[in-house]
Amino acid sequence: MHFIVRILVGAFGAILLVVGAGLIAAGFVISGLFTLVFGAILIFAATFERRRYRSGAAERTMESPGPGGGEPTGPLEPRFQRTAEVFIDPTTHTRMRVWVDPGTGERRYLAEG
Repeated sequence: MHFIVRILVGAFGAILLVVGAGLIAAGFVISGLFTLVFGAILIFAATFERRRYRSGAAERTMESPGPGGGEPTGPLEPRFQRTAEVFIDPTTHTRMRVWVDPGTGERRYLAEG
């Protein structure tokens, strides 16, 4: 999710929480609970949703995703080793290669081809 969209979804979720609390206070308990739950789901999604196949470092710097939704193009840190694990991304149909840091088990995904 783009940063701006994430902010908008979170803000809308917060508004729904306030509206849900108001509905419950006004006596509309079922409608209020539904609105509260939906608002909480939106806030959770905006907070914890991540782009496909990206490391936490790439998420924090908000770099554009690479091909297939993986890491931005360019060389990985030397600690990452190429694995035999390859898969086709079902959405973009891009061939993705898995790289792993043997010391930590951290995985990175780079488009191939």
